[in-house]
Amino acid sequence: MSVATAGLPALVLRAEASSDGDVFLPRKHQFGSSEGHFGVSKPSLIVRAESNVPKMEKRRPIPPCVVCNGSGRVDCHECQGRGRTNCVHLAMLPKGEWPRWCKTCGGSGLGYCSRCLGTGEYRDIMGFHFMKAPFNASECPK
Repeated sequence: MSVATAGLPALVLRAEASSDGDVFLPRKHQFGSSEGHFGVSKPSLIVRAESNVPKMEKRRPIPPCVVCNGSGRVDCHECQGRGRTNCVHLAMLPKGEWPRWCKTCGGSGLGYCSRCLGTGEYRDIMGFHFMKAPFNASECPK
């Protein structure tokens, strides 16, 4: 961690850079001092934005889950993907009706896929792995 100190005639500014490049500067208290209630300075985070950085796309697993198509999420079974539990059969709520948010999905309308458990990767149906094994009559116990 490097510490840089810049001295001005009436002001001393101390900035600390962390290992990931973020710079912390002391935040001013509402009364003009940089000290908090206990005499310790409160740091504030300065975020540096970079341009021309490629955005990484989330790749779907190969082969994807057959239920969620590789996303890992499906419509909530309580609210049918609406995010609310009242008047689920209607696209819009009637006038004066407030939504009651679904407690299962938290109002997002999405739940984890029961087949891949949210990973998006292909999984066999649990308990039926013997169906994929090759059948040889000579290996059967008599």
